[in-house]
Amino acid sequence: MNATTPQTRIATFGELLLRMNVIDGYRFTQANEMRIHVGGAEANVCVLLSQLGIQTVYITRLPQNDLAQLALNELQKHKVNTSNCVYGGERLGLYFVEAGNQIRQSQVIYDRSNSSFATIQENQIDWNIALNDATHFHWSGISPGVSYEAGLVCKEAILTAHKKGLSISSDFNFRSKLWQYGKHPSEIMPDLLQYSTITVADLDSVEIYFGIKTDKKESDADRFQKTFELLKEKMPFLKTLAMSFRKSDGSAHLYKGLLLHEGIFYETKEHKIHLVTDQIGSGDAFTAGLLYGLTNNFSGQETIDWATACGVIKQSIPGDFAISNITEISHFIKNGSSNRINR
Repeated sequence: MNATTPQTRIATFGELLLRMNVIDGYRFTQANEMRIHVGGAEANVCVLLSQLGIQTVYITRLPQNDLAQLALNELQKHKVNTSNCVYGGERLGLYFVEAGNQIRQSQVIYDRSNSSFATIQENQIDWNIALNDATHFHWSGISPGVSYEAGLVCKEAILTAHKKGLSISSDFNFRSKLWQYGKHPSEIMPDLLQYSTITVADLDSVEIYFGIKTDKKESDADRFQKTFELLKEKMPFLKTLAMSFRKSDGSAHLYKGLLLHEGIFYETKEHKIHLVTDQIGSGDAFTAGLLYGLTNNFSGQETIDWATACGVIKQSIPGDFAISNITEISHFIKNGSSNRINR
């Protein structure tokens, strides 16, 4: 990096949550104790990027209490800058997780209504100041799903970033259990997504937000490339689209990444994951790996390999955060999964 290149500084906006996990494979209705993790889509992206050496700024609204401080402490432990957070409101959002297995799905219950983030108002964050030193802004579809007000503030941030000429990335991140305030996502999301230069999506959320459908009989690669062409009509600044694809062959999860960057299509090999420790946050790790590759001007193939490796490795780690490092991810890309002891 030469002296005239500003250091990358990725700012994000989203809701910080406490995650309450039923332990040891028990069901919600059997639970007599919970394990606490800290999480949230944009926070998860920040934590991995910070571990990979990129400066990150996390912006949210929190109550002034010890639970919020617990959550902030976790981010600060991983060198995420939280100095632009604002305070107010009554409570931190929660979500509860019952871990599934190869037989039944994992279950999530949200408890986010009337949280500090859900009740955020316009003009409570000075986005010119919050994004002052940023080179990049990242957000996800979870924020406008939480409340109409959070969506308005998200739009404030996006418009400020756009006016400042920042690169803007988004994650479609549709959550069916959110969006309870009377608006369909297709009424809100296209207006926010139109400014993105980089986006991570999946075929289902593309259909929900934009009504874009592809033929399920076609290959993933064909559907992906057709989706990009149709999205370009709705998202005029879009240069980079990435998706992760997960399927099951009965005994294992099959996971791969697809990328269209600067007009060229890239695809990773299919990774076989025989044991999933925790799937939550794997999409955020994928996004962080993508941003890491793009930030470091990796080739398209290296970038999607990095994103996919981060997504796979996260599934071996409990909690929302992908606790990993450059050496481990590089080793995975070169050698694949390993059950050997590193000693």
